[in-house]
Amino acid sequence: MLKLLPCLAVDTPDVFSLQSFPTGQRALSQSLLNCDLHESNQKFEVLGPTRAIVAVAGDDIILPCYIKPNISVEDMRVDWFRVNLPDTQSNIRVHLYQDGRDKYHDQILSYRGRTSLFKEELKKGNTSLKLTRVQGTDDGRYKCLVESKTHYDDSTIQVYVRAIGSKPEVSIEGQKEGGMALLCVTKGWFPEPELEWLDSEGVTLSAGPSETDRDYEGFYVVKLKTIIKETDINRFTCRLRQRQQHEVIKMETEFHIPSELILVHTETWKVALAVIVSLVIVLVAISAFSVWWWKSLYNDYSHRKLIKGFILLNVNVLQCSLQ
Repeated sequence: MLKLLPCLAVDTPDVFSLQSFPTGQRALSQSLLNCDLHESNQKFEVLGPTRAIVAVAGDDIILPCYIKPNISVEDMRVDWFRVNLPDTQSNIRVHLYQDGRDKYHDQILSYRGRTSLFKEELKKGNTSLKLTRVQGTDDGRYKCLVESKTHYDDSTIQVYVRAIGSKPEVSIEGQKEGGMALLCVTKGWFPEPELEWLDSEGVTLSAGPSETDRDYEGFYVVKLKTIIKETDINRFTCRLRQRQQHEVIKMETEFHIPSELILVHTETWKVALAVIVSLVIVLVAISAFSVWWWKSLYNDYSHRKLIKGFILLNVNVLQCSLQ
């Protein structure tokens, strides 16, 4: 009795007849055909990591994904895509393998040239994705979907991106609202950090809402302004905090302003205000004088016209009397 062999990868002609083989070879060929058919119709389960993946910006990472049982997926469809993206983004594809090759026609632009599968591992059911040069826009949830002609399954993977950006930079923006405006800027962070201003005693200073933006790689740029008055020390601090999963990152930049500089800015502001007020007064005076002058000219012209008319009237009356 001939025992059927497990599925093997062998080269067979595209077209052949089982009747052309001897009995033993015919049974072996029939077994291989049954195995191939069974493999293509076999149900499978897509598995991924049970925990989220934490990726450091700039590193290369692997998003694990494989099918069980470990059958070949070379003739299947492997689709990696993002989930829970904003409604404004219609394209969600990260990487697509179909018909035995990679397809990039509808890949999200930020992933272009950064994704790949392990081609030699596809025959073992390994559909893991390699993602190079991690950036802020990579943060989020991914799905690994594997589809055969008769079955499909998927697994969801969460990726958290972490990026340590620049130390806060402080600069003077000039005089505003009777004080001096200070600006604190930090770049290259993920997730978004928080900024706050402190005085020399560690008391939080009032400040407007922070301005938040993201660069082309998805990293955060945060700005925070405050208006300060002259104090005994004139020492101020911009503090940064970034909350991560299990820790809080802190950075501080201390900034000292000489009293002379504050006085210079204050005096400059006062002088500028005085000049503006003086100009307004001069303009008002010139306008008033112009109106008075034009009125005088008009009144003088009207008076002369009236006298001329009166003289002409008297001349006409005199001529009539003489006649």
